[in-house]
Amino acid sequence: MKVISGIQQMGVGATNVHEAWKWYRQNFGMDIRVFEEAAIAQLMLPHTEGKPRERHAVLTINMQGGGGFEVWQHTGKTPELPKFEIKLGDLGIFITKLKCKDVHAAFAQYKLKGLNLLSQSVLTDPKGNPHFFVKDPYNNIFQIVSSDAWFKKENCLTGGVYGCIIGVSNIDKSLKVYSDILGYDQVVYDSNGNFNDFENLAGGKNEFRRILLRHSQPRKGGFSRLLGPSEIELVQVKDRTPESIFKDRIWGDPGFIHLCFDIIGMKDLRTECVSKGFPFTVDSSESFDMGEAAGHFSYIADPDGVLIEFVETHKVPVLKKIGWYFNLKGRNPEKPLSDWMVKTLAFNRVKD
Repeated sequence: MKVISGIQQMGVGATNVHEAWKWYRQNFGMDIRVFEEAAIAQLMLPHTEGKPRERHAVLTINMQGGGGFEVWQHTGKTPELPKFEIKLGDLGIFITKLKCKDVHAAFAQYKLKGLNLLSQSVLTDPKGNPHFFVKDPYNNIFQIVSSDAWFKKENCLTGGVYGCIIGVSNIDKSLKVYSDILGYDQVVYDSNGNFNDFENLAGGKNEFRRILLRHSQPRKGGFSRLLGPSEIELVQVKDRTPESIFKDRIWGDPGFIHLCFDIIGMKDLRTECVSKGFPFTVDSSESFDMGEAAGHFSYIADPDGVLIEFVETHKVPVLKKIGWYFNLKGRNPEKPLSDWMVKTLAFNRVKD
């Protein structure tokens, strides 16, 4: 049985992992450290020019709910920035969506803090949903979108990752991954043309087809209540030829490097992906151990090479000092963990 519990994290390549994470703590409430480790990425050879790569990574979440960030820095080589201006519609993850309690209040707060807002006011999408875009100091763009799905109320307007905007060359071909495998089967809108809410983004005045997808079935599994619902927006530029966002660069370089899903049933998922023409490009096969967290991970690539990671979590640290971990093996794959258990992750909060 394959169970998708939700978006576990967005991989965010950085030039300085600790500097970037501090910014995300202060501005997005990403202050729970699930794990942090310096190690060598031994299994990602298909996406790292065939070489094991030294790295430092931290997995951080917002206890209000949503996916986390895996902030990731190459330490064995200099992280390479893009050699061209990335534009909307270029192939890859262009924008990460963050859930928000009050979009207008968050806009006002960020304006007061002097953050890099990409519009003069709150915008609306083709369905009239309020949102806005904000750019971090490292040239990554985040879309702040409204949500009423919260795991734990805290004093922060934003929660975790709610989805992303992905540039694709052919939406219909990409749906074989995002709808058929990942379960985003509900079309919120499917629109063509020029869009006012895109016009302040690099390349945003071009002509696009954009489709916003959600999942009609609620997510299940251990962390499903924490991770919550999510959405994916696919964007296809119609009047120029897009570039790959990671052209002449490798996985782990600065930018949004992968979209990761927390899953149960890796063997069944592997069979399904093969049958639908998207075999695993990386497969840890047996349990990997990251010192503080353990599990089984794999990757597929969408038709444009965008990397989707799957993690079947086996062990999660609660209080490492006393050896307190969640052991997730052998559980009912569809049953969520008790809220009180998940809330103990707050013991790992990092304060500035």
